[in-house]
Amino acid sequence: HVQLVESGGGSVQVGGSLKLSCVGSNYMYSSYCKGWFRQVPGKERERVAGMNRDGSSSFSNSVKGRFTMSQNNNGDILYLHMNNLLPEDTGTYYCAARECTTQVFGYWGQGTQVTVS
Repeated sequence: HVQLVESGGGSVQVGGSLKLSCVGSNYMYSSYCKGWFRQVPGKERERVAGMNRDGSSSFSNSVKGRFTMSQNNNGDILYLHMNNLLPEDTGTYYCAARECTTQVFGYWGQGTQVTVS
């Protein structure tokens, strides 16, 4: 099992940038497939980014070209770099992890709020 803790959310103006961090509680996180999701009240949770075990990543069309991901050398901290932020990027952002043999994300952080205005 792994616990995830996000940080880095806040309020930013349109066009601004934020960097979210997700810290895994133990070494197992480095071997998991990872993702970032966002939730807006009244809307379905959206997966905005995913990273495979080999470090390859993918992004939703809504953030492609504006968001990137990176991780530290140990693979136990995942970053979401958000640039050129838009009002529709507002929401609660969650990092999540899953064993790469399954499609179900079983580990979730507590969420961090991002507000773009």
